[in-house]
Amino acid sequence: MAALDLSSPVAALTRALVDIPSVSGDEAGIADAVEAALRGRAHLEVIRDGDAVLARTTLRRDRRVVIAGHLDTVPINGNVPAVLDGDELVGRGTVDMKGGDAVMLRLAAALTDPMVDITWVWYDHEEVDSALNGLGRIARTRPELLAADFAVLCEPSDAGVEGGCNGTLRAEVTVRGVRAHSARAWAGSNAIHAAAPVLAALAAYEPQQIEVDGLVYREALNAVRIRGGIAGNVIPDECVIEVNYRFAPSRSGAEAEQHVRDVVATAAPQAEVALVDLAEGARPGLDAPLAQAFVAAVGGEARPKYGWTDVARFSALGIPAVNYGPGDAALAHADDERVPLEQLERCERGLRAWLTGV
Repeated sequence: MAALDLSSPVAALTRALVDIPSVSGDEAGIADAVEAALRGRAHLEVIRDGDAVLARTTLRRDRRVVIAGHLDTVPINGNVPAVLDGDELVGRGTVDMKGGDAVMLRLAAALTDPMVDITWVWYDHEEVDSALNGLGRIARTRPELLAADFAVLCEPSDAGVEGGCNGTLRAEVTVRGVRAHSARAWAGSNAIHAAAPVLAALAAYEPQQIEVDGLVYREALNAVRIRGGIAGNVIPDECVIEVNYRFAPSRSGAEAEQHVRDVVATAAPQAEVALVDLAEGARPGLDAPLAQAFVAAVGGEARPKYGWTDVARFSALGIPAVNYGPGDAALAHADDERVPLEQLERCERGLRAWLTGV
């Protein structure tokens, strides 16, 4: 495997990273390349944790920031190696998120005297089950390595600041009936019909818009899957509606769960609600001086992040965090994934200005 040249332009470095396949579970090669490129730099302490690589300055500054990005991608589909298409780089991971990784690597190598101490983190297993997530693993086993006053996750955000993130939960709403032959429907009780009030309540639900630290987060509560019935001549005795709630980071997970239970109970008191999955949201913390300096340095206006990202892991550690990286998140995982070269350069300039005060 060719060595990574961290002095090369950010577009060339992005291309080199894309050309190292790193589908989730196969990050060892790219982690080796990142580690080798950073080892031996006098201003960095380099730590390997599984297939995650951390690089830390120890300048005894009064503040520390974490800047993080994941190394893995979803499966390749004929889109590696990367190709240049006009002013865009096309290939798996250009958006999600080797463009952000390249920005981080360039700056980690170049910034020997930043205004704050920095912990750079390139981690594994982000695109799979959250239990495998490398950042989560480090938070559980070596939380001292992530201690900081502020964090930036270089996830794609069109080179703009997206603060915090909504939380998300999934719940199964079960409505029960009595099974019977469909020719004698009166002998049973149709669970699918009985689920109609729940669906009506979800269809009529008006999502709230909630301001958190100056950003307005739009919530959403929707049915995302439904199942019921066993045969074409049987009255169903069970109907299950899977519900997804995207909630503002001002709510705790427990409050979000209770809200879903309240909505369902109002529509169908007999329905059963079982929590399936829950991920807390993350407050952006944009009222913190470091965050305000960050937004001022990179330019533009901060926007809320409606989807869930790993900034929530920093929030759980009490660290305010934002998303800031090159690429359109709508192109993440697409076969024609592509990143504008201008956004790579803009993110590098923005982070450099914030970290150096220049």
